[in-house]
This record gives sequence, C-alpha cells and structure tokens, in this order.
Amino acid sequence: MGVTCVSQVPVAEGKSVQQTVEMLNRKLEQLGAVKQGNFCVDCETYHAGAIGNPGQPPKFLYVMHNSEAPLSCFALFENGPCLVADPNFDVLMIKLKSYFQNAKSNKVESRGARYQYCDFLVKVGTATMASSARGITVEVEYCPCVTANDCWNLLMEFMQSFLPSHVPGVPSVFGVKTDGVYSPSDTMAQYLELFSKLRKQQAATGSGMR
Repeated sequence: MGVTCVSQVPVAEGKSVQQTVEMLNRKLEQLGAVKQGNFCVDCETYHAGAIGNPGQPPKFLYVMHNSEAPLSCFALFENGPCLVADPNFDVLMIKLKSYFQNAKSNKVESRGARYQYCDFLVKVGTATMASSARGITVEVEYCPCVTANDCWNLLMEFMQSFLPSHVPGVPSVFGVKTDGVYSPSDTMAQYLELFSKLRKQQAATGSGMR
C-alpha cells in the first residue's frame, strides 16, 4: 500500500450526500479515472466491561476492516497501538464479550466506488451510521510511494484537481511518520479519526434534538 490521505468532504450546497458523491465520481471520470469495483471500510466500537476500576473513564477498542485487506482485521486502541490480526480476531471478540461489549449503535462504515487514475487509487465513499448517511469520505493513495514526505505535495496537487473547494490538511499520522514507511495501519488510523468526528457530530445532533 502506498501513501494515503483520507479526508471528509463537505456536502455541496443544495445537494444531498448521494448527489455530492455522484458529482465527485463524475469529476473523476471526466479526468479519465477508470472505475475498478467498490470498497468498504467499517469500524465497530467495543468498550471495556469487567476490566478496570469503576471510577476510571471507559476504555475503547475499535475493530476495523478494509476491503483492500480482506485477510486482515485491525484493532486500534484509543490513543494506543494498532494490532493487525487475521479475520479470526472477530471470533475472539465474541468470546471476550464479558470484557469488551460491542456498542452496535456506534458502528460506522464507508462504502463507495473505487477508481484508478495513473498511479493514484481514489475511493469516494458514503459514511453511514445506523443505515443513515452521515458524511462523505475521500481516500487517495499514491501507489508507488511509501514515504509521506516524498509525495504529499503530489497528493495535494492531484486532490485539488477534483476537490477544488476542499483542501484537506496534512493527516496527523503523517506528523509521526514523515520519513518512516507508510503502512495499511496508518490508513485505518485516519479512518478512525474521521469516523470519530462523525460520531461526535451525530451525538451533538442527537442531543440538540432532545
């Protein structure tokens, strides 16, 4: 996997989430990008049950899957490391249900089309919670490069060609790995950060409606 940037794109004024996604897909096709199937990234939240002291704040574990890595399961601890395991990790989490409880209402996933344009792989997805569209994700990978510092400007230039009104900031994971080798775990960390923002927006909207 090459260096990747994952960002949330705002919904176009006067348009729905789906209409904005279709507009972005058309822009990519006009550039000459070729659709190559679909993708899905999902994230389930588990919170510590019997583990820890009652007086301590809850601890969370996020279990994620990526269609680009079908034989892997990613477990990211809040403010901690990322564990890469095989798909049997999902079975293990069921066996550990007395310790880690699945907060099913917090599941987030992003699905959409996958495009190839020269050395770039682009995925435009609709992020959903509880079957309701909550936002738009755009993932851009520069396949030949594995060092963030070497290709960030190139990534930015390409993203501006089809996201003229949205310029994503440098992902926080890049600050840690400026000269290090980029890995699939770094992409999942970016999705987790984006999904966490969507959850907070949903929580704020929900509390405002009560």
